[in-house]
Amino acid sequence: MIPPKVPFLDLRAQYVELQSELDEAFRRVARSGRFLLAGELRAFEEAFAGYVGAKHCIGVANGLDALHLSLRAMGIGAGHEVIVPSNTYVATWLAVTHAGATPVPVEPDPRTYNIDPDRIVAAITPRTRAILPVHLYGQPADLTPITRIAESHGLRVLDDAAQAHGAKYRGRRIGAATDASAWSFYPTKNLGACGDAGAVTTNDDKLADALRVLRNYGSRVKYVNEEAGYNSRLDEVQAAILGVKLARLDEWNARRSQLASIYSDHLKSLPLVMPLVPEWATPAWHLYVVRSTERDALRRALAERGVETIVHYPVAPHMQAAYASLGFAPDDLPIAREIHEQVLSLPLGPSLSNEEQQHVIEALHECAASLAGPD
Repeated sequence: MIPPKVPFLDLRAQYVELQSELDEAFRRVARSGRFLLAGELRAFEEAFAGYVGAKHCIGVANGLDALHLSLRAMGIGAGHEVIVPSNTYVATWLAVTHAGATPVPVEPDPRTYNIDPDRIVAAITPRTRAILPVHLYGQPADLTPITRIAESHGLRVLDDAAQAHGAKYRGRRIGAATDASAWSFYPTKNLGACGDAGAVTTNDDKLADALRVLRNYGSRVKYVNEEAGYNSRLDEVQAAILGVKLARLDEWNARRSQLASIYSDHLKSLPLVMPLVPEWATPAWHLYVVRSTERDALRRALAERGVETIVHYPVAPHMQAAYASLGFAPDDLPIAREIHEQVLSLPLGPSLSNEEQQHVIEALHECAASLAGPD
């Protein structure tokens, strides 16, 4: 018997659900003849800023640019250091090096996977200019102690919210609690475009103005360039699509939360490390991540049963060839290395059916019970 196929994430289902609205959004842009820096972008920027509770939203081409241009707008560059999580997607580090600065990694709290605030002070040097926490997997980082440390040392805080659309920290949505929040709207995100897209939200007028100039060739008046800027503009088509999907985000996140709760209830007896949610956090549940010392064997066994899983992420940034010049050995950051060797993301998304999830749970019980969990 051929096992059912459970995709990790079904993006086609989103289009089917919203087809008439998405098609009309595209036609509206096409009929307007305006494709950059026009009404759809302004409407989405206003709506998303309002959604997260920020004064400004500046749409850019992608999430990496949102991070990189934010650092540039903060005046961070060559000779500076930025504190980053050791456990994150490599884009967090790339933004720092693209700005000309040096990433200084700090290990995570192994229970939440996010940067451990208690380890940050020891990493601060006279060259440190900012702290860049990541809300990994959609789980909010602990921002209160991080911002207190930053204030006491005269540092900026830029949070990477690429996976945290709709997540809440102490009852307030992520996006307005730091100097700036950087967003990705990559298609697989909780709020995803039909291509690359990103944004920055902030309450800082000066920072917002600098970002608007940087994203548009360093220009606020056409053909007049104040500085050597970038071509990084969220286009009208993607802005229109995101505007349609933003209206469904809370509904989709509620479904993700429901699915996460079912996983937690039905998998807690297995030899897996389950997600831990602090009492002050409301995750966006971008990913549902478990850990196993026999992760690769577990993944193969699930694949044989028709369950697609993904590893977020197989190689820690300090072990990437791109950062060999920083001179880190694998065990210099052992918590990050171990996490990257053990994590496994289960199927999760608003279109995952109850039947599909039940198949995932049954498959895990069939194969995980024979595997040893982390010590």
